[in-house]
Amino acid sequence: MIKNALLSVSDKRGIVDFARGLVDLGVTIYSTGGTLKVIKDAGIPAHAVEDLTHFPEMMDGRVKTLHPVVHGGILALRNKPDHRAAMEEHGIEPIDLVVVNLYPFRETIAKSGVTLDEAIENIDIGGPTMVRSAAKNNAYVGVVVNPDRYGQILEQLKQEGCLTDTYRLALAQEAFAHTAAYDTAIANYLAPKVGQAPMPHTFLAAYEKVTDLRYGENPHQTAAFYKEIGQASGLGAMKQLHGKELSYNNIVDMEAAWNMVWEFQEPAACIIKHTNPCGVARATSIHQAYVNAYQADTTSAFGGIVALNRPVDAQTAQEMAKIFLEVIMAPDFSQEALDILEAKKNIRLIQLEKPQENQLVLKKVSGGLLVQTEDTLAESPAAYDVVTEVKPTEDQWKALEFAWKMVKHVKSNAILVSNATSTIGVGAGQMNRVGAANIALDQAGDKAKGAVLASDAFFPFGDTVETAAQHGIAAIIQPGGSIRDQESIDAANKAGIAMVFTKIRHFKH
Repeated sequence: MIKNALLSVSDKRGIVDFARGLVDLGVTIYSTGGTLKVIKDAGIPAHAVEDLTHFPEMMDGRVKTLHPVVHGGILALRNKPDHRAAMEEHGIEPIDLVVVNLYPFRETIAKSGVTLDEAIENIDIGGPTMVRSAAKNNAYVGVVVNPDRYGQILEQLKQEGCLTDTYRLALAQEAFAHTAAYDTAIANYLAPKVGQAPMPHTFLAAYEKVTDLRYGENPHQTAAFYKEIGQASGLGAMKQLHGKELSYNNIVDMEAAWNMVWEFQEPAACIIKHTNPCGVARATSIHQAYVNAYQADTTSAFGGIVALNRPVDAQTAQEMAKIFLEVIMAPDFSQEALDILEAKKNIRLIQLEKPQENQLVLKKVSGGLLVQTEDTLAESPAAYDVVTEVKPTEDQWKALEFAWKMVKHVKSNAILVSNATSTIGVGAGQMNRVGAANIALDQAGDKAKGAVLASDAFFPFGDTVETAAQHGIAAIIQPGGSIRDQESIDAANKAGIAMVFTKIRHFKH
């Protein structure tokens, strides 16, 4: 039986109807500040918390619910005689339902130009304390932090006259998760202020479920997609405009494709399979970029993930509609493009903004977490070394820069063959570099003649250069740094190939 409820919410969605429903069930409402005003302005009877505490709100609202009468009413064990005696002696009313959500800290720090003082003032103290007290005493008290629960609670009170033990426990778990995520946001905001960024002493993160997925990498694995709590970003901010639900593997590939296509300022298209590029191209129009990316590997493109860094127009949509694609990602779609693509019932159409920079890369391992900064190092060709007798031509330099941008996104060992505007062949994830080179060069075929080759890490021997020479490669870009560098340089000089050392490795394990 719920006699008294305390309502104090920042998120006031549905609070008026909920309060009205409680009063209709005979519940006495106590409230604070803005919540009390909203309820009373709606004509619903409610009392100020001060009517319980007989103590004024003070210090700009910092002190109002931090009082023994409030917390005694929440924490008292109703089945213990000494607790009941203490309540009677001190005039403590039982509080059976606590409805609290917290000051908008995350929303505050998301604002441009927010100061530390402003952020600090939006750290809730009384709210989390009440939530945790109620959650701890869930055997007797219901705690509500989620407005989506209001309808369920009213219905259960109407049907049962009380909240069940199981339901109160579920509410308590949700409440502890709520305060944990809240404290995580505060700690992560303060970390760089005290010199703990980007790798704090304690790594904290909080995510909320977006949706369950049909299954994981394989049908026997369960899976779900979560987004960071707070302001939506990255894939957590995507809008699905059409198509069936996304799969676990779709989302993994989408992340790879989206990061890759935004390497370019000019119109670009990327087609991904298993996190590796089938084809990537840049052009003067998004239509031509897609056509060139598709032509790079027409076989592998079937069933691929397409990412574009420009809105999809009708002409590009018509081209993409010719084959089976799993996902198309773009900043926007014209209505004509949507009309064309939505004729395919299952194709997923995803609208998404440019990815944020300087994100941390996380990888769960058993018993721990690997954390690293993104591979977004700004590079200048002026810092590269040309180590061969033959120097790259101007056109070759453009091709080398393109190839170098792309090879860092390919799983190592990685070899990529390209011209200045599109990939020609990609060798990914091989146990040795020659094997990766053979795959990329065989895929390139005759197009390898006069093209360039990029390697994500140094050549341990000269054999990769010799293989490249046999296929007519004109220039090579690689990090350098092997004790056998001279062997590769000699092989390049012998074949008349220009070779550039970047002195930077882009290994993608």
